[in-house]
Amino acid sequence: MVMTYKNVLSYQTHPYIEEYFHLIESGEIPACKEQFQLIAYLKKVLSRNDIYINEKMAENSVTIPARYFPYELFPWQKFSNVFIFGLRWKEDDSLVFDRYFFYMGRGAGKNGFFSYDSFFMMSKQHGIPHYDIDIVATSEEQAKTSFKDVHSVLETPENEKRLKNAFYRSKVSIMNRATKSEMRYNTSNARTKDGKRPGCVMFDEEHEYDNYDAIKVFTSGGGKVKDYREFHFSTDGNVRGGPLDDLKEEARMVLNGEIEDIGFFPFICKLDDPAEADDPENWPKANPSLPYNKTLKKKMLKEFNLAKRKPAIKIEFMTKRMNSPIEDTRFEVASYEDRLATNQPIPPQLKGMDAIGGVDFADVRDFCSVGVLIKFKGKRYWLQHTFIHHMALELQDINKDIIQLAVDKGLAEIVYGKSIPPEKIVAWFVETAKKYYIKKICMDTYRAAILGPKLEEAGFEVEICRTGNFTHSKLSPIVDDAFINQTLVFGNDPLMRWYVGNVYVDYLANGNKEYKKIDKEKRKTDGFFAFLHALNCDGELEDYGDIDIDSISINPIIV
Repeated sequence: MVMTYKNVLSYQTHPYIEEYFHLIESGEIPACKEQFQLIAYLKKVLSRNDIYINEKMAENSVTIPARYFPYELFPWQKFSNVFIFGLRWKEDDSLVFDRYFFYMGRGAGKNGFFSYDSFFMMSKQHGIPHYDIDIVATSEEQAKTSFKDVHSVLETPENEKRLKNAFYRSKVSIMNRATKSEMRYNTSNARTKDGKRPGCVMFDEEHEYDNYDAIKVFTSGGGKVKDYREFHFSTDGNVRGGPLDDLKEEARMVLNGEIEDIGFFPFICKLDDPAEADDPENWPKANPSLPYNKTLKKKMLKEFNLAKRKPAIKIEFMTKRMNSPIEDTRFEVASYEDRLATNQPIPPQLKGMDAIGGVDFADVRDFCSVGVLIKFKGKRYWLQHTFIHHMALELQDINKDIIQLAVDKGLAEIVYGKSIPPEKIVAWFVETAKKYYIKKICMDTYRAAILGPKLEEAGFEVEICRTGNFTHSKLSPIVDDAFINQTLVFGNDPLMRWYVGNVYVDYLANGNKEYKKIDKEKRKTDGFFAFLHALNCDGELEDYGDIDIDSISINPIIV
C-alpha cells in the first residue's frame, strides 16, 4: 500500500498523513472548512522538492512513548507528528514547521498529546542533548497538567522498574539522565524567566493571555538549540484582542493563501456555523478526538441538554466545547468573509477618476493612514497607505507579521526620526493626484491645524469632518451595505482588512452608533477611520461606471 500511493500521488506522504487525509476527505469524520484548507496547504508544501520526510523520526515519535503510556495517539495526533518531527529541509535537515497552533474544543486531548510528545523529545531517540521543555500557562494548576501526565507515567509500577535509572524527577522537574533534557512548568509571570535556552516552549490555554509579556520572554531564548519548537494549544475563551485572536487571524491568512509562512502549522477545529451545534454529529468538527471517546461524548450530551435551558452554560458550551463563541454580531463591523471579499482587483479604468482623500493622523509617533475613495460600477474603492513610526512598533504589542506583510506589499512604510513629518503625507497625496483627481481631502480636527495648511499649500482643498456617534450613525448604513453586499474593494490589502477587524460598533442608549477600537494600543484602526473621514464626502462622488459615453447623443443648443 505504501508503495502504491507513493507512485501515484504528486506529493511526498506517509501512512499517518494518508490515513488522516482519507478520514477528512471521505467525510468519515466531519471536519470544518479550515481542515480542508489545511489539507490543500500541506499538499502544496509536500509537493516541494527541497523537503523530505524522515520516516524513522516520525515513526519513533509514535512508537517510543507507546511502550510506556497507557493510551495511544488518535489519527490526528499521529498525522501531526509527521509535521512536528518528520518533515525537514533537505539542505540542512532542519524542521520545516517549528510553530504549531492547535485550536480545538475542550476534551480533545491537547495536554495528553503534548505529554506524549514531550516524553519523546527528552529521549535518546530524539537525539538532541539539553533539549529543555518549558510549559507556560496563566495558572500553576494548568501549567502542571502535562507535567503531571509524564510524572504519572514514570510512577507506574511497571515503568518504575524500567525507567528508574533513565529519569530524574522531582515535584518541579523531570530530566532524562542520558540527554540531560529537562521538562519544567511555569506560570506566565514573566519577570523571573530571562536567560532560558529552551528546545521547546508550550503555551497552554492561550485564550487566557491578555498580552504578550510571557510569550516574548519565553520565546526570546528560542533557536539556540537544534530543532527549536513552539507550541500554542488552546480552546477559545472570553479574552478578545489578545494573543489568541492574533493566532487565529494568522492561521486564517495562511490557510486562505494571503501570506506564505512555511514555518507555521495551523491545526484549526471549530464549527463552521454556530447552528451546527444542534446536531451532535457535527461536534467532531470542533473536537477530532470525539469519535474515539464515548465517555466524553456522553458528558457533552448532558452539558448540551443543560445548555438548552441555561444561557450561561450555553455560552460556556459554545465557547469551550465548540470553539464557536456566542457573540452579538451587531458589534462586528463586518464578518471575516465580508472582509475577505474586499480582496478584489483594482480596475485600470479608475485612473483619472474623481476621488476623495482621507487622513487619520492621531499621533506623530504612532500610525498615520492616508487613502483615496473612488466609485466605479456600483462599487467603492478605498486605496490606502500607512506611515508607521518605528517607536510604535518597539513600544506596543502590535502584530508584527501583518505590519511586515504590508511593508513588503508597499502598503505601509516605517518612518524613522523624531516623528512622522507632515511633508510625507503631502507628498503621498501629490503623487496619488497624478493618477486620480482628488476633489478634496477629509480629516478630523485633531491634526488639521498642522497638516491642513500644508495640504492647502500643495493645492488641495481640505475639509474638516465631524467625528463621534452622530457622524458614525449617519455613515453606518453605507458601511453596512458595502460590506454585506461585498461592494467595498481594498484590493489585496491585508493591513486594511486587519484595521476593519480591530473595530467594534458601540450601540448607544440614544439609538446612535459609534465605531471604536477593540484595544487602544495593539489593535490599530487608522486605515478604517481614514476611510470613514473620506466617506463623509461620499455624496460628492458620482459613479460614471455604468454610463456608455459613446451612446449619449448631444443635441445642439439653438439660440
